[in-house]
Amino acid sequence: MDIGVHTPPLADESLENALAYLSDAGADAIEPGVGGYPGDDHLDRRSYLDDEDAQTELQALLEEYEMRISALATHNNPLHPGDEQAQEADTELREAIRLAAQLEVGTVTCFSGLPAGSPTDETPNWITAPWPSEHADAHEYQWDVALEYWRDLAEHADDHGVDLAIEMHPNMLVYEPHGMARLREETNDRVGANFDPSHLYWQGISITDAVRFLGERDAIHHVHAKDTKIYEEQAREKGVLDTTAYDDEADRSWLFRSVGYGHDESHWKDFVSTLRMVGYDGALSIEHEDSLTSSREGLEKAIDLLERAVFREQPGEAYWAE
Repeated sequence: MDIGVHTPPLADESLENALAYLSDAGADAIEPGVGGYPGDDHLDRRSYLDDEDAQTELQALLEEYEMRISALATHNNPLHPGDEQAQEADTELREAIRLAAQLEVGTVTCFSGLPAGSPTDETPNWITAPWPSEHADAHEYQWDVALEYWRDLAEHADDHGVDLAIEMHPNMLVYEPHGMARLREETNDRVGANFDPSHLYWQGISITDAVRFLGERDAIHHVHAKDTKIYEEQAREKGVLDTTAYDDEADRSWLFRSVGYGHDESHWKDFVSTLRMVGYDGALSIEHEDSLTSSREGLEKAIDLLERAVFREQPGEAYWAE
């Protein structure tokens, strides 16, 4: 298991400067954006796709700083009811899959996407309750749309030997482990989770139970290290479905926090240990979205904590049990 960083917080740096900084800070891997919300500041997929010379230069740069790419990130909405938006997101995903195969990365992180509530709607619709009954009907329609798309995309990913790691994210169709399991069961094993606990904490989901649930299904393809703090004073008044702006920190029920500032070190060690129990041995890719600290300070504090939490070596024999 190693420590990675999702690189958009360092978008003002060149790829080489970002690699140098992260290597010195103690990171082992990067998860660069190649489209969608993460952007492509460090890895413009169109510049590297099908270009062996550019890919060779990239590999040499990674080797110079003893870094690897844990995944290519393109988070967008390929199920958007707007044809232009959906087509853009689909192109990003399919090209990211091809590039991941060419770079021998093996994983693309993404969202499930979110359709509208009916064929005539123009806005994606996040449905969280089955009543009134038209919402249940809309949810069934959304799954029909999603499965048609994801079955085809999963075959494309399988053709290229690449895993699709979906971040379970509110305002997307797949936002919790049971939805993730359903999508995997109805597509193929290339579809799994980019397990980001930050979106599960405020939903009241037990992180270690969720790891075990998805781990039993071999459905964890990548992991984000990102924390969340629930502020009970606000949550007691308005709950956790909070539409307050993220930069209005004092009035929000919860905030994304740097690792260790929402849950203590023992929790993160338990998280790491449970990941090992279910066989995950990839990167913990730090995603910094803490508005109470700078990107660099947040990343450095997260790396420092995770360095004490991750296991670098494979476990030995349980000699005491013989």
